[in-house]
Amino acid sequence: MPQTSFVFSSILRPSCSAEVQPGMGERGGGADGSGDLIFQDGRLISGSLEALMEHLVPTLDYYPDRTFIFTFLLSSRVFMPPHDLLARVGHICLEQRQQLEAGSEKAKLKSFSAKIVQLLKEWTEAFPYDFQDEKAMAELKAITHRVTQWDEESGTVKKAIGQMMQGLLLSLAARGQLQELREKFRTPAVDKGPILKAKPPATQKDILGMCCDPLLLAQQLTHIELERLSSIHPEDLMQIVSHMDARDKHRCRGDLTKTYSLEAYDNWFNCLSMLVATEVCRVVKKKHRTRMLEFFIDVARECFNIGNFNSMMAIISGMNLSPVARLKKTWSKVKTAKFDVLEHHMDPSSNFCNYRTALQGATQRSQTANSSREKIVIPVFNLFIKDIYFLHKIHTNHLPNGHVNFKVSSAPLWSEGRGQLSQHRADSQPCSRAGRTHRLWSCGRGPLGLRAPRWITLDLQKFWEISRQIHEFMTWTQVECPFEKDKKIQSYLLTAPIYSEEALFIASFESEGPENHMEKDSWKNLRTTVLNRA
Repeated sequence: MPQTSFVFSSILRPSCSAEVQPGMGERGGGADGSGDLIFQDGRLISGSLEALMEHLVPTLDYYPDRTFIFTFLLSSRVFMPPHDLLARVGHICLEQRQQLEAGSEKAKLKSFSAKIVQLLKEWTEAFPYDFQDEKAMAELKAITHRVTQWDEESGTVKKAIGQMMQGLLLSLAARGQLQELREKFRTPAVDKGPILKAKPPATQKDILGMCCDPLLLAQQLTHIELERLSSIHPEDLMQIVSHMDARDKHRCRGDLTKTYSLEAYDNWFNCLSMLVATEVCRVVKKKHRTRMLEFFIDVARECFNIGNFNSMMAIISGMNLSPVARLKKTWSKVKTAKFDVLEHHMDPSSNFCNYRTALQGATQRSQTANSSREKIVIPVFNLFIKDIYFLHKIHTNHLPNGHVNFKVSSAPLWSEGRGQLSQHRADSQPCSRAGRTHRLWSCGRGPLGLRAPRWITLDLQKFWEISRQIHEFMTWTQVECPFEKDKKIQSYLLTAPIYSEEALFIASFESEGPENHMEKDSWKNLRTTVLNRA
């Protein structure tokens, strides 16, 4: 028995939901897999790439289900860039127009044009940043220009296109402004640290001088996390999968410039870890170092209680860096019971089983939350990316009949509602797609001029699951931070100089000398390197 499918009701805002009623198209095929699209109990489970692309485009009597639109637009970028798919959509639209003009249905062009504009509107609202690419924007303008000509008399379609383009340009402008702002706080300056016995100035500030309340610092870290998470979009996450897949196959696919938000967020994790290590290692007195370690342990615990697992992991990683971990005399004075509990939660054994249990608990709390504070879930980002990647890798892309496997799992998908999830049972009533002849399409030339294969197969069962996980992640990113913002503390966290790895070891060895032959050799080599450079 197939599993019941639960999907979101609409990708668009409620105000747009009534413009075109979605329907489930059904074409060709039974269980023998002979058709271009295969349905089971009224649900689409597989099809050739060409058939699925044609299934994306409306006809006079058909409009694709919005769940299908979102999932196909999201997953297809693993195999082709959006501008190639958009070009194919434009070609299918042109074929449809020619069929209407050749027949007796020329008067219905206006209705067909409205459906094409609705499809483009859903695309630009769900994935606006596809159109940062000049090729995609050019294809969009070409399609909208043709569609406008089909409805020159009333101008209704032209008005809808104008509104769509205005919304798209506003989204692109907002992202451009966000990236400019991020550049100002891209990476803290790297401080080379003390050069052999050079003590830091007495007036030099440290984190305790800025904030001695662990809960307050954890709240400010959560502010920074949520601000950076808000700049990550579904297509960014799929871009990583596309790049990793291409790298494994020794060919180039995916524009790495589009992963800026992901790289900036990953850099933030590394900078926070190095900041923790810097704050500990640069302290001269052992008593103060002990206090600093205990302070960060308390901050990490408060992050855990809030649901900010990414900052918690970054702090633990910073305290586990070799220059900090080797300070045995300092650690002997630290009350490590709290730290042991934190490390237990982040124990990597059994694929981070303890962390995943805690994350599941935070997720359940978020789903039943009555306040913004209880809705906060910030996962360990590196683990989330690895989960998406391995989910993509462990499922085969190939079906015996060469079809794209579109079997639906019991999973909700992401919707644009801020922190909201709508679910309903998939509509299983078929609506045939009239006037459409399916053909096998050669994708033409893709990135670097490589010709795509005639059969591109894709296990979309895994993409339904990837969509579910991305939905969950996007819900977390849309939570408004309930804590009051402290600009001074945040400025310190984002801009305080951090020691390089070499400087961390110098400060560490000067605080507590080497204890074994390996450390003595390392310290000797490090001193020689620094003195020669000076």
